[in-house]
Amino acid sequence: MLLKTQRQRQAKWLRAIRKIHRTLGIFLFLFFIIVSLSGLLLGWKKHTGDLLLPQTRKGSTVNFKDWLPLDNLHQTACNVLRDSVSTRLSLELEKIDIRKDKGIVKFVFKEGFWEIQIDGTTGKLLHIGKRHSDLIEKLHDGSILDSVMDTSGGQIKLIYTSIMGFALLTFSITGFWLWYGPKRMKKKQ
Repeated sequence: MLLKTQRQRQAKWLRAIRKIHRTLGIFLFLFFIIVSLSGLLLGWKKHTGDLLLPQTRKGSTVNFKDWLPLDNLHQTACNVLRDSVSTRLSLELEKIDIRKDKGIVKFVFKEGFWEIQIDGTTGKLLHIGKRHSDLIEKLHDGSILDSVMDTSGGQIKLIYTSIMGFALLTFSITGFWLWYGPKRMKKKQ
């Protein structure tokens, strides 16, 4: 009798876990697809030629003492963006990526995800490219919603990543119990 009651409790517990697993799966299905596909693309971004992320070019020297001042390189990048891409784009920078080992500076502009690579020594343009991986990253971590809704502190990203992190943890635990629970019940028979 005690064994039967224990089995019934375990079966009830497994049904509850299955319901949690199924219900969360239904509500978060689209988000899991977005996170998995964007994560896959981000993992491959450096291996797609210039498709997702411009490859880093090489400048003439890695010696900083031979480099032009950063302000001059920045002005060159802004001029290239205006002359070669569009005069309407904002010159506001997302980041400056100095690659001493390659002898270049990458200027990444906020609007349009444009990247301009400049030789640190000569100031010569090495490459203009779009960083599609930055958009994919914003989709992956939910920060695109902060951009769209113009929130200042990344609140939506924090909520999104918290929900997705807890969901993945919940799926891992419930998935394990959906696999292990029946095995455990069979052992006790």
